[in-house]
Amino acid sequence: MLTALAGGVGAARFLAGLVRAVPPASVTAIVNTADDEEFHGLHVSPDLDSVTYTLAGASNTAQGWGLEGETFATLAALARFDVDTWFGLGDKDLATHLYRTQRLRAGASLSTVTAEIARAWDVPVKLVPMTDDRVRTRVAVRDPDRELAMQEWFVRERAEPEVRSVRFEGAAAARPAPGVIDALTGADAVLICPSNPVISIGPILAVPGIVEALRARRDRVVGISPIVGGAPVRGPADRLMGPLGIEVSCVGVARAYTQFCGTLVIDAVDAHRAGEVEAAGVNAVVADTMMHSPEVAAALARRALAAVA
Repeated sequence: MLTALAGGVGAARFLAGLVRAVPPASVTAIVNTADDEEFHGLHVSPDLDSVTYTLAGASNTAQGWGLEGETFATLAALARFDVDTWFGLGDKDLATHLYRTQRLRAGASLSTVTAEIARAWDVPVKLVPMTDDRVRTRVAVRDPDRELAMQEWFVRERAEPEVRSVRFEGAAAARPAPGVIDALTGADAVLICPSNPVISIGPILAVPGIVEALRARRDRVVGISPIVGGAPVRGPADRLMGPLGIEVSCVGVARAYTQFCGTLVIDAVDAHRAGEVEAAGVNAVVADTMMHSPEVAAALARRALAAVA
């Protein structure tokens, strides 16, 4: 059994490669839900949906999120009423959010609904939210000093305001979703996907019990650096890591993960920094981490698994 910590587009692409390298049914993905937000009365889970759509072969590969062939007629109609429509919800995508919201309001847990949505999309991987409790990423910014919800900072503000700090509201009181700890303690290997260390992996680690479970399995935990050549492959990781005192490099990722991650896969571009990664107490493995195709992602997954075989 394999377990992955996942959040964002990078994780979705890596998981699409992983299921080419191993039997999909052997994989459990623990997915970040601190990005979840309510839009137009609907519960939206961006990371869960990105992973679901990608593994279902239905995602918009060009933009990395949403569904292929999506239309936005509903948002255009809402705009007539002077409603904020800065968060793009497509017409087909709305069906997922409508179903999720209805089931949650009926009393179902997020983990139960996530499993139902995954089955409806014929996703063979077991998808589990990090928690069924409410955890939300809050980003404090400067000029002017204020605190924004993660989606406000990332989407509405285009990740432009300078970051002062990040907190995970509700994390201290949250509990891991059913099956999360068992998936971590029982896995042959735990993979930390090439996701934003601060706002994708950070919230998962903030749920009590998860870091402790990883520390106990540290020699079986392998991460894939989302930073290549001193810059994120995509997304705003650099705008978050630097202000929070994390070097924007594979070395910075290694230092941030060292307590619970025994091995880090870094790109060939950063091979010259392998010694610094190992000086941080993390084994360094060099591979092609630029997932230009599912085949490359599958090769990356095999390389990561070989490191802890």
